[in-house]
Amino acid sequence: MKFVADFHIHSKYSRATSPDMNIKTLSEYAKLKGISLLGTGDFTHYLWLEELKNTLKDSGNGLFEYNGVNFMLTGEISSIYSKNGKVRKIHSVIFVPSFDIADKVNSALSGYGNIAYDGRPIIGIDAKDLAELLFGISKDIFLVPGHIWTPWFSLFGSKSGFDSIEECFGEYTKDIYALETGLSSDPGMNWQWSKLDRFNLISNSDSHSPQKIGREANVFDIEMSYKAVMDTLKKKDKKKFLYTIEFFPEEGKYHYDGHRACNVRFSPEETRRNKNICPACGKSLTIGVMNRVSELADRSVGFVPENSIPFKRMIPLAEIIADTLGVGVASKAVNTKYRAIIPRLGTELEVLTEVNEDKLLRELPIKIAKAIINVRNGNVNILPGFDGEYGIIEILKEKDNIGEKQLNLF
Repeated sequence: MKFVADFHIHSKYSRATSPDMNIKTLSEYAKLKGISLLGTGDFTHYLWLEELKNTLKDSGNGLFEYNGVNFMLTGEISSIYSKNGKVRKIHSVIFVPSFDIADKVNSALSGYGNIAYDGRPIIGIDAKDLAELLFGISKDIFLVPGHIWTPWFSLFGSKSGFDSIEECFGEYTKDIYALETGLSSDPGMNWQWSKLDRFNLISNSDSHSPQKIGREANVFDIEMSYKAVMDTLKKKDKKKFLYTIEFFPEEGKYHYDGHRACNVRFSPEETRRNKNICPACGKSLTIGVMNRVSELADRSVGFVPENSIPFKRMIPLAEIIADTLGVGVASKAVNTKYRAIIPRLGTELEVLTEVNEDKLLRELPIKIAKAIINVRNGNVNILPGFDGEYGIIEILKEKDNIGEKQLNLF
């Protein structure tokens, strides 16, 4: 069974999230997007967990169902602690197959901090000790280091991370099978470092609003069950794990180096010339993902390891429509176009990755069709994101020479 999965999202109980991050709305958007399996996020929050228990139907296979959409119990933990003379801030995404195990995890974690104050709790526990605690509860628990290159809160982050997985997880490294690349990197960047070859590279939206689920995701051809997903993530099998769907990493908030407050955006080369110092304020720059990857890499750009899982870059349909209309992505005009396209051509992910070009050109406003084709071909310009600022995308170019024909079909 082929399906799309987005494991890492947040609920309305996490900070800076939409109040619409509830199961009913998430299931509606999952159907629009073409997502068959969605992580719940935030199962460590008692109010959200209670809603999940009252809303989801147990499918008997480690997954849960609501309105035709499958859910998996997931959550994110922020571990902040001191190790080897440095403050570490590591995010881990946790997968569990039952409410019983979720309850046991919450009971154990409550001894290390207040897990009730936020959907993504901060606890004072070493990431290695977290792994030991979780695997001691159940061997069916799956732990994935989250958005591993983000500067401030990740396994390899420039501000608070490590230079190896072993330094972080110690003897439990053997029990880590997958790594989350995050929005500011893609598998191609990670392939530059041979020490990551053993791990499956997964991609998730880390969404704080229903509209953004699926902006990164994973495509499988396996049985729909918790065990089948976990078994697949422990191995590399292109027949079962087909590909990941990726942001253009330049669009991510931490791709380049810089200072947002000073409006300084630097490539790694510019950062080196300036000795990591902001020329505007004289303070240290926030070192982004591209720079950090190059620091640890032992291979050239473009290297593809044997048996690596492929990926496809994508820009969400709402962003594409907004670019063609010259309006904000949250505008009513964008939503109207979006809602008109989906019933005609399939789910959002089908439109972006599968519908053939002739059909796109025949069925869609010409600007939108051309923009989708440009994205598929990687023919876009992006001013890279930096220091918490998303990158700026230009999809349509002057050479596209597109008139206004068909713009108002809907």
